[in-house]
Amino acid sequence: MDFIIDSMQPEDAEQVLAIYAEGIVTGQATFETNTPNWEQWDAGHLAVCRLVARNKETVFGWAALSAVSRRQVYTGVAEVSIYISELARGQGVGNALMAALIETSEANGFWTLQSAVFPENQASIALHFKHGFRELGRRERIAKLHGVWRDTVLLERRSRIVGVD
Repeated sequence: MDFIIDSMQPEDAEQVLAIYAEGIVTGQATFETNTPNWEQWDAGHLAVCRLVARNKETVFGWAALSAVSRRQVYTGVAEVSIYISELARGQGVGNALMAALIETSEANGFWTLQSAVFPENQASIALHFKHGFRELGRRERIAKLHGVWRDTVLLERRSRIVGVD
């Protein structure tokens, strides 16, 4: 599959939300049950480090960061969101997006990336491990999705470039 990693543009909004909706439907990607509108999505993600995998006008996946706290001391800590279109899963898109997201996050001064992943989402967990994330623990019965208690695995990656003194 041919694609490039590029900065997310405003005109990508419709495809980004469609890919997010595909993830929601799986029941394995997020606790969200409804696709937000663009204004909601935009407000929930940092303005930096928004990436897409694209071939011409087609977006195959996206990655973005969210703040973990509004406190100034946590400005270098962010939560990872990475979603791949059903048509592109298993074809290297996630790997390329994660590598680029890590590089871009470090260039923007982030020292810690974290993710909370459903334990059943083994592909996402493997992707995170491949890129240097480690498991911090399992949050058992952290929230209900469609009336069912769900666990999440908390993953973290500390930058090797951005100094943590």
